[in-house]
Amino acid sequence: LVRVEKMDVTDQAQILALATKLEGQPIDVLINNAGIYQYQGTYDNQLFGKLDFDAFDAFFHTNVKGPMMVTQAFIDHVKASRQKKVISISTSHSMITRPPMVKGAFWYGSSKAALNKNMMTLSHVLKPEGVIVVLFHPGAVLTERQADLKFPGMIETTTSVGGMIGAIERLTIADTGRFLLYDGTPQDW
Repeated sequence: LVRVEKMDVTDQAQILALATKLEGQPIDVLINNAGIYQYQGTYDNQLFGKLDFDAFDAFFHTNVKGPMMVTQAFIDHVKASRQKKVISISTSHSMITRPPMVKGAFWYGSSKAALNKNMMTLSHVLKPEGVIVVLFHPGAVLTERQADLKFPGMIETTTSVGGMIGAIERLTIADTGRFLLYDGTPQDW
């Protein structure tokens, strides 16, 4: 059963209201997918020399604080489910072990690296209760926003989403704390 609800992940009151509305409803797979890549419609404020420090706050509020607020509010729903899975969508921009793909994205990359660290910590906190916490990099997906890029290695949305659905279905408690590509391949941190 899939249920669609509307909620702003940066608004704790909305998050708590929805968690209360769904009280007693088990959630097998909680997916933290909301996030921002651009601030006020431009990428320039993430370039060194032009860094907008108000943008920093917006990125961390949405990309780090949001998933943590959502997960905390809905964790009892997840614990009450059969699958007990918390999934967060990250990015290759968060990887510290490899050179950046672009010369910027300071706030996006660092906020997603912070999300990775928080979810890794959370995986250790929740493992004794049987909750699986995993991060996914969806790949370089040809979304509407990136349709004009079409560089080598970009994949269709159906490939990314289909791969993640299959990989999520196969997750076990042994996978908790991992960072995976959409197809389940382990990713560098």
